[in-house]
This record gives sequence, C-alpha cells and structure tokens, in this order.
Amino acid sequence: MSAPACAARAAAPEVTHRRILHIAVPIVLSNATVPILGAVDTGVIGQMGLAAPIGAVGLGAIVLTSLYWVFGFLRMGTTGLTARAIGAGEDGEVAALLTRALMLAALAGAVIIALQSLLFLAAFRLSPATPEVEELARSYMRIRVFSAPAAIAIYGVTGWLIAQERTRGVLVIQLWMNGLNIGLDFWFVLGLGWGVEGVALATFLAEWSGLAMGLYLCRAAFRVPAWRDWARVFDRAALRNMAMVNRDIMLRSLMLQAIFSSFIFLGADFGDVPLAANQVLLQFLMITAYGLDGFAFAVEALVGQALGARDRARLRRSAWMCSLWGWSTGAALALVFVVFGAALIDVMTTSEPVRAEARVYLIYMIIAPLLGAASWLLDGIFIGATRTRDMRNMMAISFVIYVISVAVLVPSFGNHGLWSSLLISFIARGITLGWKYPALEAEAQA
Repeated sequence: MSAPACAARAAAPEVTHRRILHIAVPIVLSNATVPILGAVDTGVIGQMGLAAPIGAVGLGAIVLTSLYWVFGFLRMGTTGLTARAIGAGEDGEVAALLTRALMLAALAGAVIIALQSLLFLAAFRLSPATPEVEELARSYMRIRVFSAPAAIAIYGVTGWLIAQERTRGVLVIQLWMNGLNIGLDFWFVLGLGWGVEGVALATFLAEWSGLAMGLYLCRAAFRVPAWRDWARVFDRAALRNMAMVNRDIMLRSLMLQAIFSSFIFLGADFGDVPLAANQVLLQFLMITAYGLDGFAFAVEALVGQALGARDRARLRRSAWMCSLWGWSTGAALALVFVVFGAALIDVMTTSEPVRAEARVYLIYMIIAPLLGAASWLLDGIFIGATRTRDMRNMMAISFVIYVISVAVLVPSFGNHGLWSSLLISFIARGITLGWKYPALEAEAQA
C-alpha cells in the first residue's frame, strides 16, 4: 500500500449512521426540488391561457433534458474516480479530476450548440408536433441550448462534491438554481410578457448561475496548482481510465433507458386508459428513486474512498450500512403506497377510468421499492468502486432477461406481463451485480 493510502486509511473517519444520513438527506431534499420547477414552468406559461405554449415548453424541455442526460455519466464517473482518489490520498488527482470534468462538459456543450439544428430536426422527426407548437419549441430551445455547457458541467461538479461527502453543497446548488429560475419565470413571463422565450431565458440564466455557484463551492480546488497542472490533467493513463469508466456508464444508462422507453411504448398498445394508468404509476417509481438515490449516492462516496484506501473492512461496513438504510427506505415507501397509494392516484388524475385502472396495477408499485432496492444500492456500490465494466455487462444480461420476459409474459398477461417484466429487470440487476460483489470486495484487500 502506498504511503498516501496508508495515511488516508489511518485518518479516515468511522462509517456511522450519522455520517450516512449527513450525505443522503441533502440529496433527497435536492431531488424533491426537481418536480417543483417543472410544475412552476408549466403553471406560469399556463397563465397565457393557450395550449400551444404549454406544449412547446414541455416538448422543448424534454428534448434538451434528453440530450443532456446522455452526458449524465459525468456525474457518476466523477464521483467514483474522485472518491477513489480521496481514499488513496491523491489530492492532486482530486483537483485534476475536476478540471477534466469541466473540460469534457465544455466540449460536450459546444458540440450540442454546433449541431443544434440537426439535433432539433431529429427530435421533431421522432416526436412530431403541430407547426405552432414546433415553432414555439424551437424558439425555446434556441435560447436554452446555449446553457448546455453549464448544464453538463453541473453533472461533473455535483459528482465531485458528492465524492467528498459535500452533499449540502449539491442542495445549495439546486436551491439556488431552481429558486432563481422560478423567480425569473414570474418576472419574465408574468411581469414582462415574454412568454415561451421568457421561460427559456430564465432557465438559461439559472443554469449558468448554478454552475457559478458550483464553482464557488469548489473554490478550494482552484487554490492549489494541481487543477492546472496540464501534464497531470492530460495524463494519458488517467484520461484513458476516465474515458473507459464514462463509456461503460453511458452504455449501461442507455440500456436502462431502453427498458423504460420500451415499457412506455409497449404500454401504448393496450389503449389510452392503461397507458395513462402506467404513466401515473411511474410517478410512484420516481418517488422511489428520489428516496433511494440519497443512500445510493452515499455508498458511492464511502465505497470509493474505502477502495482507494484499500480498506476492505470499511468498504464492507459502508456497503452494509447504506444497504440497511436503503432497504429500510424501500420498506417505508412500500408501506406508504399501501396506505396512501389510492389517494395519491386520485391526486394525480381526475379521470375515473384511469383511477380504476391504476389501482389494478398499484400492487406492482408497492413491491417495487422492496425488489428494486438492491439494484439501486448495488449500482451505487459499483459506481463508487469504478467497476463500471461489471455494471455494463450485468446491465446487458438484465436487459436480455427483460426482453425475454416481455416476449413471454406480455402476449399472455398483457399489462400485468409488462409490469412483471419491469420488476424482473430490477431483480436481475440486483442478482447479477450481487454475483460480482465478492470480486469488488477482494480488490480492497490490503
């Protein structure tokens, strides 16, 4: 073991329930701010009294969010690599990783801006809209696309802060960015009457200000020369490792997105009412993700640090304690859905046929937090360990199992078969990653 790793191991604080909650709770609170912004965007533009602007903002936001999401690997990859560098006591590499993440975000954002016409054309071919909605959506996207470098850079900054257990900083960024966005929405749209362009400009300014806030929170990294030690920043081995980690996470995420996208598309074959019911119930799954993400992010930081320090006992304790919190959260959510599930459905829709249909499939959302907790937590463990090749390969196996399940169950059981296939994919991810876990733990053996 290297001298820096020995020192980091000796100085590492104990993994306690308090420490885990210190990381996890701000992430849960941060997640809770996300749907609020979407609701305000829709509500403010809805005050214009026209349907087209609402559809345009919704469509434009989905297109850009989907483009930026492709680079979501930057958040996860930066967390794992930075946590391992922290655990190994490599302070210079910690600073260099932030620089690499920001440079990659700048490059990705510049490519999106340069190719915006082609990207928007492809998006409208895939999701056609009326000429009025399409024109308004283009106006929205032509403004907001210029904050692409900032939006993607925030992924990297967030990952870097999570690796250092500074999740309160992540919450501050979200509160600042979303609060400013909401305030500007009201001013630009209701006060100045700028309509769709006002919503876009509000988001553009909020995303750049969010990056500025993030960089301010990372200011300590810019006080040491390592962040601009170009020989280190452009080290070929480090860049290759970063590229491989991010590539594997991107491929894994694309397969996961393919599962959820196919679930939505296949659900459309059952008619409007089952499709609407599925959409309502997917909000329960989003709530589950928000609840479990906090502990998945916590285990990313703690496992990465433990593996960087080659501390097997700390790695095992981190994995076990975060999993305990994750399972407990999943059980609590399942209980909430049992007691309040029907009432939540009634809040989400006023359509009686959709309400009745959603109640039929509510059982799947009750058991989803229990069956899916392992996959969420193990994802966090493997991200922190940067064993992204295993994540990619096990996701591929799980994807094949999902496809087979759909082919076998949907023709016989319809929408029940579709929901069962989705839950089977959760189970498959948990089992396959669990199978690879002993090798991960062995890597930390001193």
